[in-house]
Amino acid sequence: MKIALLGANGQLGQDLQAALHSHDVSALTRKDFDVTNHDRARAVLMEIRPSVVLNTTAYHRVDDCEEHADIAYAVNALAVLNLIRAANELDAVLVHISTDYVFDGNAQQPYTERSEPFPLSVYGNSKLAGEFLVRTTARKYILIRTCGLYGAAGSHGKGGNFVQTMLAKAGRGESIRVVNDQLITPTYTGDLAKQIARLLPTTQLGLFHMTNEGSCTWYEFARAIFELSGIEADLSPTTSDVYKTPAIRPKYSVLENARLKDLGLNQMRHWRDALAAYLK
Repeated sequence: MKIALLGANGQLGQDLQAALHSHDVSALTRKDFDVTNHDRARAVLMEIRPSVVLNTTAYHRVDDCEEHADIAYAVNALAVLNLIRAANELDAVLVHISTDYVFDGNAQQPYTERSEPFPLSVYGNSKLAGEFLVRTTARKYILIRTCGLYGAAGSHGKGGNFVQTMLAKAGRGESIRVVNDQLITPTYTGDLAKQIARLLPTTQLGLFHMTNEGSCTWYEFARAIFELSGIEADLSPTTSDVYKTPAIRPKYSVLENARLKDLGLNQMRHWRDALAAYLK
């Protein structure tokens, strides 16, 4: 399978390179492929002529999106439309990564692929706009929603992932306060990459939720990081009301891998097991 992997140097992109090693992967970083340069992006894809365009790029600095909505929509929606058009011309499958932030967090049980989205932030709205473009315009697509990503490569756009940030703060002896009223499923990009690699060779298309199993609050996630690392940290819970941010976060962001389970394809392990593997 010939795959154009966009955002190949990100934390998910690097794990995808490893998971897709048996395929012909063109690993494209921003130096090779700026998604907002539509003519250049299309030209690169036309030269590669992949059967799969796997897009991991996004403007995901959630709070910055509130101030820079133009950038958020340029990367998360308009660039996606350009990729869709190129993929359609190549008769390629577009694989696009989306987010739990398309939901408002008012649910009492995990969101499935059938749940109605209602984003609360510019970031969530821009990602949902990209989703709608994929679902209405792409001839062949796999749309993946995930949550709470962390991986060995870190997150270049955010200055490190949550696990790295917690370990760094503890290493400096800082007092750490983490919100205990936002429920998530932390997802290891190594597991997500393997799950995507398992799905690609099938004929299954459409919308999929892909996260590790189970759920926890951000505080419980931080506590697990220190427990599994054997670190004594000055950690205590706080609330979203105390820890104000420009963008509103969903209080409940747990996704159910319903389609994967229905198809017998779900290989996502419990978030705590995935965290332990990552920390090793």
